[in-house]
Amino acid sequence: MLKTRASLQNIKPYKPGKPIEELVREYGISGEVLKLASNENPLGASPKALAALSHVLQEVHIYPDNSCYALLNRLSEVHQTPANHIIVGNGSVEIILQAALTYLDSSKQAIMSATSFVMYPIATHIAGAEPVTIPIKDDRHDLEAILAAVNKKTGIIFLDNPNNPLGSVLKRKEMDDFIERVPDHVLVVIDEAYYEYVGSMDYPHSLHYIHNGRNVLVLRTFSKIYGLAGLRVGYGFSRPEIISAFSKVRLPFSVNRPGQIAAVAAVGDEDHRDRSRAMNEQGKMFLGKEFERLGLKYIPPYGNFMFVRFPCEAAAVHEALERRGIIVRPVGQKDALRITIGTPQQNKRLLKAIEETLEGKEAENCKLDENSE
Repeated sequence: MLKTRASLQNIKPYKPGKPIEELVREYGISGEVLKLASNENPLGASPKALAALSHVLQEVHIYPDNSCYALLNRLSEVHQTPANHIIVGNGSVEIILQAALTYLDSSKQAIMSATSFVMYPIATHIAGAEPVTIPIKDDRHDLEAILAAVNKKTGIIFLDNPNNPLGSVLKRKEMDDFIERVPDHVLVVIDEAYYEYVGSMDYPHSLHYIHNGRNVLVLRTFSKIYGLAGLRVGYGFSRPEIISAFSKVRLPFSVNRPGQIAAVAAVGDEDHRDRSRAMNEQGKMFLGKEFERLGLKYIPPYGNFMFVRFPCEAAAVHEALERRGIIVRPVGQKDALRITIGTPQQNKRLLKAIEETLEGKEAENCKLDENSE
């Protein structure tokens, strides 16, 4: 009998947010479907990136530059970091897997929070290693508990900052202190997929850890604020020895040609980035006030999404929203949903649908608080 590797038995395949086409098929929806499940930029892609794509589409018969030379050097210029400290991947998830394949095996463990990006345990199992999950404390990574779990088997610590799906962040001093206490045999992967949305003056300067010679990999992406999720381009910063080691497990031509060219253009589109951040900040304030009015609890967000708790099992709310043509994200907690912050019009439509759901019969055990306005 043909058998897979034993470590694969523990993997629950990644389940992405429901595609718009699937919802249309499932419910026969004829109107506009609003997707607020995957933290995509509601403003779409950078106009400069789109202009660059219009020229490159005639060249899709040509293999991409395997070295990603132009993009590496543009990122090097923008972030004032040598190009040999940077890696580009097919989304940051490819680099997560590369880290696991490079530094983990059946004798190793990877530490991560029990509530964090689901690709961390998947990548760990693919590498044949053991995931060690640490409970969240006060809706944030419990750094002390993570440090207490480190042992000789520990190969990687995964930290998403902001946390996905919670949206909370680790501040600069606590991250600085944490990195100083991590043993040298451990690679710390700091996933900053929502870096451009944070805007906090107290956010860690993670590249400083690399410049100071620490074993740190910092991940970022073009899928979020830059609006290039469909092109799959992520990147990371680390010490040259670590970047070089990743090349041994990297698939050739993994970053497509249109993605590379669009990403180079998007890096320079400061206007699109600023408008996206400003609209997101406005959306945070609006949704926060409205959730409070409805008596719904949420974690103060630092990304472009909100983790919202309902006074019942959220599955009923999730289904009711889908029937109204709105896709949000279940997060494995019975009373919570993760909801992407949209445009002002999208946010208003979302709030109206939630209020109708809570006032109607679709979620009978999920009524509005009597004290809510």
